[in-house]
Amino acid sequence: MAIRASSAEWKGSLKEGSGIMRLASGAYEGAYTFSSRFEEGKGTNPEELIGAAHAGCFSMFLSALLSGAGYEVRRIHTTATVHLRAGPTIALIELKTEAEVPGIGEAAFFEQAEAAKKNCPVSKALASVETTLDARLLS
Repeated sequence: MAIRASSAEWKGSLKEGSGIMRLASGAYEGAYTFSSRFEEGKGTNPEELIGAAHAGCFSMFLSALLSGAGYEVRRIHTTATVHLRAGPTIALIELKTEAEVPGIGEAAFFEQAEAAKKNCPVSKALASVETTLDARLLS
């Protein structure tokens, strides 16, 4: 299986410093600061990237489960909202997904969505974080 790498560099103190996070693939490079992480400042933050990774992993895993069960997957859109609380600690991740999957019943869809939430690799890596799922089947 693949091995992936990303990097970050931070310069300066916590509140006055700044950093850059980079994906080894070159697909993304973004600045981050105390303000972008703990306030509403310009730039990204680790939690935003964790959310993107979780949403992407969940969507792909759900597609694999549905396809493997014989369904045609037209589209899956997932948002992962990551809650950073005092500590600081990631206390909650809210997955909200909607999917276009012709011919599947709601019960079967929800069963597959719950399985994806539990078993996608990023969910497993974040198993200590409470994760909720709001799954909606589009007609």
